[in-house]
Amino acid sequence: MSQENNSAEPDIYPENEECPGEDPLVFGDELELNQFDGLPFSSRYYKLLKERKTLPVWKVRCEFEDALVNNQLIVVSGTAKTGRSTQIPQWCAEFCLSAQYQHGMVVCTQTNRQQAVDLALRVADEMDVNIGHEVGYTITLETCCSSDTVLRYCTDDMLLREMMSDPFLEHYGVIIIDQAHERTVSTDILLGLLKDILLQRPELRVVVLAVPPMTDKLLGHYVGVPLISLEDSCSAEVVHSNSGNKDYFYSALRLVLEIHRTKEDGDIVVFFASAGEVYCAHSILQRERTRLGVELGQMVPVVLCPGQGGLLPSLTEQPDSRGSRKVFLSNQQGEDMWWAAESVNFVIDTGVQKKMVYNPRIRANSEVLQTISQFQADVRKRLSGPTGKCFCLYPEDSQLPAERSPQILESNITSTVLFLKRMEIGGLGQCDFIDRPDPEGLMQALEELDYLAALDDDGNLSEIGIIMSEIPLDPQMAKSLLASCEFDCVSEMLTIAAMLSAPSCFLEPPAGMTHEAVQCHRKFQHPEGDHFTLINIYNAFKQSQREQYFSAEKWCQDYYLDHSALKTAEAIRSELTDTLNRIELPISEPSFGTKTNTHNIKRTLLAGFFMQIARDVDGSGNYFILTHKHMAQVHPFSSYGAQSHKLGLPEWVIFHEYTLSENNCMRTVSEISPQVFIQMAPLYFFYNLPPSESKNILQDMLDPDGSRNCKEQRAAPDSSDTDSGCAAVPQTYDRCVIQ
Repeated sequence: MSQENNSAEPDIYPENEECPGEDPLVFGDELELNQFDGLPFSSRYYKLLKERKTLPVWKVRCEFEDALVNNQLIVVSGTAKTGRSTQIPQWCAEFCLSAQYQHGMVVCTQTNRQQAVDLALRVADEMDVNIGHEVGYTITLETCCSSDTVLRYCTDDMLLREMMSDPFLEHYGVIIIDQAHERTVSTDILLGLLKDILLQRPELRVVVLAVPPMTDKLLGHYVGVPLISLEDSCSAEVVHSNSGNKDYFYSALRLVLEIHRTKEDGDIVVFFASAGEVYCAHSILQRERTRLGVELGQMVPVVLCPGQGGLLPSLTEQPDSRGSRKVFLSNQQGEDMWWAAESVNFVIDTGVQKKMVYNPRIRANSEVLQTISQFQADVRKRLSGPTGKCFCLYPEDSQLPAERSPQILESNITSTVLFLKRMEIGGLGQCDFIDRPDPEGLMQALEELDYLAALDDDGNLSEIGIIMSEIPLDPQMAKSLLASCEFDCVSEMLTIAAMLSAPSCFLEPPAGMTHEAVQCHRKFQHPEGDHFTLINIYNAFKQSQREQYFSAEKWCQDYYLDHSALKTAEAIRSELTDTLNRIELPISEPSFGTKTNTHNIKRTLLAGFFMQIARDVDGSGNYFILTHKHMAQVHPFSSYGAQSHKLGLPEWVIFHEYTLSENNCMRTVSEISPQVFIQMAPLYFFYNLPPSESKNILQDMLDPDGSRNCKEQRAAPDSSDTDSGCAAVPQTYDRCVIQ
């Protein structure tokens, strides 16, 4: 900081030389010491410093530092390639150092794991310190920090979880919310809660980094805060398609091959609509690369899908061989992650994205194809720099929405509501959302928490709800894990929870190998259903690790299983075990395979997922979902899907996931007994199920005498399973009032 702002403690960091009135502190013969670790600067530090001073953000350094001294909250407007995500956190670290860290350290949030790691590595290099010491990062299942860490990058959801034990984030003197324009649920909650935290902590500083039009929205939300605007990097040459191209997928692939044949230097980035398209494109390009002439050089397709689990390959890696060209294949998420991809010279933008939009009425996601926002389009145009080219596979006059829709308006917010209820206990007031969640989604979330016994009669968190909020799982799975302590199947439930939280362990088989892959997967199938199959796979994976003469990675390859996904599941299971130990919940010994254990696992699953029950209404796999009366089929990859012709399908099932799309499939399905469902489901949930033939069958089991008296009044059930049922519902079981 400048001496006029903090004359008692002059800044000795040499890079401050451009701010007037500041002189670096020199030791001996121009020996300059790094004030963060006390060691002399290396030659690389000065080389990087010269590069940093060319960044657009450097022009506003003094303005930013003055604003940081005089304001609690600052909004910075600028794209990723302006240097905002690397330089501003360093200046904030100097600000905290000037106060001897009396008010805490610096934390900078990111919306994806890879960028948090890449930025931490880059900034540690620029600050000339060791990663994991003065600069560190925290992402899901991985922490690289120490007691010496003064600047930490982390994902936004990890900072939220940190608030469970530190509601006012008193460990930090400066909080930087990067990529606010991505509008993730976690970032929006942080922006809402920080407004209240700033009132409680006048010494705290908050810096929000975003791009227009999000910056305008932030200025309206936080009244009277300064805005610092950065010069945008120049856009590349932009080439638009002359007509609306519905065949964008194959047009993009043809364009990749055309660019490669020109032999122009530079890597290529292609933005597809979904992860499924990315993997399909990767398979096609892998096949096509073998047909290209040697004189064209090697073309290396690389999958980059943020949010698909695991860390992505580094964007700054050198090509595999001289003359090779990387083709990065990505979906719509996290355009900002390309800040380090200096080798990119071509961008192909399909202009569309597939999103999962949650419908609270049916408690399910719907897959929606829509155009990208204008700000996403603008970011993509700048990725290749002023010398590159951006090919937009849509007309120049296309009407794109101005900004990305907030995820909090399109997601299941039950976990969010559980977290906010926990924050109320910690002393935080209401979350002042930039865009308030839909009232229907909010009521559905409160109703679901009430069904799960997470709320008391006053609408506050119950004791069960408090424990559920400690477990880093969605509320339904957290409730099931709690129930497993009662039913002595904790070990098995930990495995199920970990496998369902990790990416899918099933690999997409190469062309022509589908039958072999199905045969390999069939070896793990369990007659009781997919949840049990996942336990078989995990146990077999652990066994392969114990076999010293056999490589676990090779074992996964032989059985068409994803080694990285199983390693992620292993790490998640370990974290969940640590959580249960920390909150002193009992962990029973594994007894998988016994009849009692199988029965207990099903009861445990029903304790959390009783809202996800379906019945085969005609014996041919047409399942009627009781909560919203939609019809669905079992996913072809399910063990039931593979063996339906041999063994037949169960009448009643519990499922983990249902998506409203072209095939309306249920994923991860296991057989259950309707009697056990009645036993485990809360009665006030059961009596609020919509009328249907399936509900009548259950009601006959629950109250056969009472049901017999109504039978004559019922209409005959039809094939759609929408019989109106008996109108007389006991008054005791009316829908409970959500406070």
